[in-house]
Amino acid sequence: MTRTQITVFVLVAIVALVLGLTVNKVLSNKGLADPTALLDAGIVLLPQSRTLPELSFVDQDGQAFEVDQLEGKWSLLFFGYTFCPDICPATLAQLRQLQGQLPEQSRANLRVILVSVDPNRDTPEQLKKYLDYFDAGFVGLTAEEATLQKFANALSIPYIPADTSKENYTVDHSGNLVIIGPDGTQRGFIRAPLNNAKLAAQLPGLINPVE
Repeated sequence: MTRTQITVFVLVAIVALVLGLTVNKVLSNKGLADPTALLDAGIVLLPQSRTLPELSFVDQDGQAFEVDQLEGKWSLLFFGYTFCPDICPATLAQLRQLQGQLPEQSRANLRVILVSVDPNRDTPEQLKKYLDYFDAGFVGLTAEEATLQKFANALSIPYIPADTSKENYTVDHSGNLVIIGPDGTQRGFIRAPLNNAKLAAQLPGLINPVE
C-alpha cells in the first residue's frame, strides 16, 4: 500500500468515526440510542422528514384548521371515521390509554388527531360528539374528499373512498398512525396494531420538547 493510499485510508476512517460519533450523539440526545427498540415498538422513522402540503380543514368545533397549525407539538394522526365498526374505536381507546401511560411532560407535548375519511357523514358536530367519548382533548379534522385524498397520499396513508350510495357503507383505510414533529413535518409512522406497553417505553425519548 502506497503512502497516498495509507493517507486516504486513514482519512476515510477518521471521517467514518466522526460521523458515527455524531450520529450516536444525535440519537442519544433524542433518546433514540436503540433503533431496534423503536422498530420493535412499531415506530418507523423516515430517513428525512417530509414537508406537508398546504391544505385547509375544519375541526370538530367548526373552526378552520390549516396544516401549519400542526407545528408546536408532536402529533399522532389517525385516518379513520366515526361510523367505523371496529378498528377506529379500538385505536382511539388505545390512544387514550397510551396517553395515560406517558410521563406528564410527554403527554403535554403530544396531541391525537383523527382525520376523517368519511366527509359525507363526519360533520364537525359528529366528530366532536364521537371524540368527546374517548378524550375531549382529541382533535377531529374533516374536509372535502379531494383535500383528504391529497393529504392522505402525501403522508403515504391512502384509503379507498366509499360508495356513499350504499346504506351503512364502510370505508377501507389503514390502521397506521402518522408521526408529525413540532416543526410540522412528517417524521414517520407507528405500525398497527399498536402495542401500548412498548410505545409507552419508547415515545418519551422521541417526544422531547427540546429539539
